[in-house]
Amino acid sequence: MDCYSWKRGKRRKACFLSLNLTSMMRLTKPTLFTNIPVTCEEKDLPGDLFNQLMRDDPSTVNGAEVLMLGEMLTLPQNFGNIFLGETFSSYISVHNDSNQVVKDILVKVLKPLDVKTKFYNAETDEVFLEAQIQNITTSPMFMEKVSLEPSIMYNVTELNSVSQAGECVSTFRSRAYLQPMDTRQYLYCLKPKKEFAEKAGIIKGVTVIGKLDIVWKTNLGERGRLQTSQLQRMAPGYGDVRLSLEAIPDTVNLEEPFHITCKITNCSERTMDLVLEMCNTNSIHWCGISGRQLGKLHPSSSLCLALTLLSSVQGLQSISGLRLTDTFLKRTYEYDDIAQVCVVSSAIKVES
Repeated sequence: MDCYSWKRGKRRKACFLSLNLTSMMRLTKPTLFTNIPVTCEEKDLPGDLFNQLMRDDPSTVNGAEVLMLGEMLTLPQNFGNIFLGETFSSYISVHNDSNQVVKDILVKVLKPLDVKTKFYNAETDEVFLEAQIQNITTSPMFMEKVSLEPSIMYNVTELNSVSQAGECVSTFRSRAYLQPMDTRQYLYCLKPKKEFAEKAGIIKGVTVIGKLDIVWKTNLGERGRLQTSQLQRMAPGYGDVRLSLEAIPDTVNLEEPFHITCKITNCSERTMDLVLEMCNTNSIHWCGISGRQLGKLHPSSSLCLALTLLSSVQGLQSISGLRLTDTFLKRTYEYDDIAQVCVVSSAIKVES
């Protein structure tokens, strides 16, 4: 719970003062007028009298007079809660019972939503953001919009809808309401922009992803809006040299060569002179010359390699056995379990 004060048009944190609020009336957030319907059957003594009185009552719904809810709105008797992000107006009359001069009026502000985020890093420099939003009020909310405004480094794709018959349908379908204490998960995919893509593998430390923009409506259509602070994530550490896969087939034939494309990035602040070694495993056999000179690789630079290999064992096989040696420092970097590929019998034709 937060407590804020308003002075000269600015909101700031403040301390409580001893005040006697003689009157505090909320001028917004009305409720539907309710009445108690009284009716009887026509054969009873009052006859149609009670029904006629309800039909003449301006607060009842025409044609549905027996409903408790009417067509009129009433201002609430109590002030209720004020939630962060909602607009409200009120009339406040304050009487000071203390011996101090009062300059500020304090209003308690409650948090309507609890937002939790998780980041998942992909090998392709994509970042997946999972946002968990929980309604911590006592009434349902209509979630009008939950979007991610990315930073200048990324483009964002919302993964909260599917395509059906050429139309984009929300994964939540018609369940747009978030009941009290319920939680909903939203998923987003962020990809580095072209001008930042080359540096995505060497970014270190904390990076800014963007901020969430959340818009909702409550019972009678009152709108609320919240924006989170800038979301940050810790960039994964790749060491001095990063090896990633740019292209690899999902399924290959047994004992038939297939091709992969690797990308090597120098994440250090020094120039490297690299040598590539390929070590066979029990199931994966590399085709080509091991100990090949790759040449000098400057800081923040990358190079792509097309490699050929084959598998001698069926099933899901892990690609391992690549070694990069920096001849300047005589340091070797080992890369195992780089990716997995499904190997099937050569009798089963695999489409390329």
